[in-house]
Amino acid sequence: MSDPLLIPCPHCNGLNRIPVERLHDAPRCGRCKSEVLPAAPITLTQANFASQLKGDLPLLVDVWASWCGPCQAFAPTFQQAAAQLQGRCRLGKLDSEANQNLAGQLGIRSIPSLILFKGGVEVARQSGAMPLPQLQAWLRQQGI
Repeated sequence: MSDPLLIPCPHCNGLNRIPVERLHDAPRCGRCKSEVLPAAPITLTQANFASQLKGDLPLLVDVWASWCGPCQAFAPTFQQAAAQLQGRCRLGKLDSEANQNLAGQLGIRSIPSLILFKGGVEVARQSGAMPLPQLQAWLRQQGI
């Protein structure tokens, strides 16, 4: 049996130790009993961002805004990717309008923007919407 991975709960931000072989078994949070790895993107905010960066699974952040046409067009693709990558990478959406300070701290200059974090550190960034096959290829290049 391998070492468990630390994964933050998207609901209460509590850290959970989950064995690698159990990642696809819909693990529940030990604190709040919510699903730790939902098949949909989680909502990121200024309040939960630092907590969600913790953990051993990569976090792919889609920075978007409600008035942005390309952001709206990309949303279903990001949703599909979340379901396909469940257990390998966590996906989160950050509304740049509602979280302007955080978007500024992240250096967001255009939206949609994708930022991939591993171990709490930014490892890759991509601007603009893309089709699902291109997103998957980009993530493969990043080792996901």
